[in-house]
Amino acid sequence: MNNIVTQLQGDFDLMKSWFEHLHRHPELSMQEAKSAQYIAEILRSFGEYEVETDIGEYGIVASLKVGDSDKVIGLRADFDALPIQEDNDLDYASETPKVAHLCGHDAHSTMLLAAAKYLAEKKSFNGTVRLIFQPAEETMQGAPAMIEDGLFERFPVDAIFGMHNMPGLEAGKLYFTEGDTMAAVDNWEVEITGKGGHGSTPEHTIDPIVAGSSLVMALQTIVSRNIAPEHKAVVTVGAFQSGQAANVIAHTAILRLSIRTTTPEDREMVNHNIRRLIRQQCESFGCTSEIREGVPGAVLTNDPTETRRAAQIAREAFGDDHVFEGGPSYLGSEDFAFMLQKVRGTYCFLGNGDGQFVHHPKYIFNKEILPMGAAYWVALAEGYLV
Repeated sequence: MNNIVTQLQGDFDLMKSWFEHLHRHPELSMQEAKSAQYIAEILRSFGEYEVETDIGEYGIVASLKVGDSDKVIGLRADFDALPIQEDNDLDYASETPKVAHLCGHDAHSTMLLAAAKYLAEKKSFNGTVRLIFQPAEETMQGAPAMIEDGLFERFPVDAIFGMHNMPGLEAGKLYFTEGDTMAAVDNWEVEITGKGGHGSTPEHTIDPIVAGSSLVMALQTIVSRNIAPEHKAVVTVGAFQSGQAANVIAHTAILRLSIRTTTPEDREMVNHNIRRLIRQQCESFGCTSEIREGVPGAVLTNDPTETRRAAQIAREAFGDDHVFEGGPSYLGSEDFAFMLQKVRGTYCFLGNGDGQFVHHPKYIFNKEILPMGAAYWVALAEGYLV
C-alpha cells in the first residue's frame, strides 16, 4: 500500500487542482462539453494515450498499450453534475447557479486521471488499459449512449470496473459486493391534464392538482402492499409542478417519479401498477394523463469471479484492513449496470467517511481519499495486466 499511495500523494496538489476546477464548473447530463474537453486535454498532456472523444455525445476513451499481452482492462469514471443548488462554504464551490457536483463525479474523474498519469509514467503492466470517462450517469443516458455508439466494439475489453465514493462508509476503505448491488431505476414524467379556470369557479374546471395529489398518495401503496418484505423497492415522487397563482386553477400538472426495484419480476409488477394507478386515478377525477418513460432501468449485478479478483488485488496492494468483502447494497442506481450487461466486471465503493449523503446540498467529497481511489485503479490495472 505505502508504495503506490505514497507516490500518488506526490501528485496530491495536482489532483486537488483538477478536482476543484471540475467542482467549480459543473455541467448537467448531456451538457458536459467543457468538462469533456478539460479531461481530454489532461489525458493528451500525458503524451502516451490514444484519446478518442465524442463517444455517445461527450464520452472519452483513452487507451494505452504496454508490452505484448492481448489482455485489456476497462476502468470507468463519470463526470456529470446534478441540478441542485450547493449549500457549502467552500473556496472552490460551484460557480453555476442550481448546478453542482453533489455526488462526487468530479472526484471520480480526478482519481482516474491521477491513475492515468501514474500508469503512463511507470508502464508497469503488460497489456492494454482503457480509461472510460462517461457523461450523463445521473440521467441513466451516458452508458447506453456510449454502448450504442459502439463502445465495446471499437474499444473491446476483457473486463470492466467502476467505483463510487460512499458517505457513511469508513474513509479510504474499499467495499466489494458480489451479485445484485444497486437497484434498477426508472425515471418517469407524468403529465395530468384537466381544465383550467378561475379559482372562484371550481365548478367550471377540472383540477389536475387534486388528481395529482390523490395519485401521490395512491402510489405509496404499491411497495407497502405489493412487495414482499424480504425484497426492496421504492417509489418516489420527486417533483410535483403545477400552477403559478393562488386564484388560478391550473390546466396541467407534472409529476416526476423515481422508481427503484431489485428484481426483474418486481420491476415489471411495480411499473404495471403505477401505470394502472395513473390511469385510474386521473380518470376518476375527469383528467387525462400522459406518461413519458425514461431509459428502462437495470439492476447492477457484479460478476462474482471478477469481484473476488478485484478484492484480492486490492487486499494484496493495501492490506486486509482496507478491504471489505460482502459489502453493502443500495437502492441507489447506476447506469454502469448497462456496461456490466455487456462485459463482466464489478463496481465497488470507496468510503467517504462521515457527512451528508450524496445528492444533499451540503454533501462534500473528502479530498483526502483522492490518492487512495487513484491507487485502487493503479493496483487493479497492474494486478490484472500481468
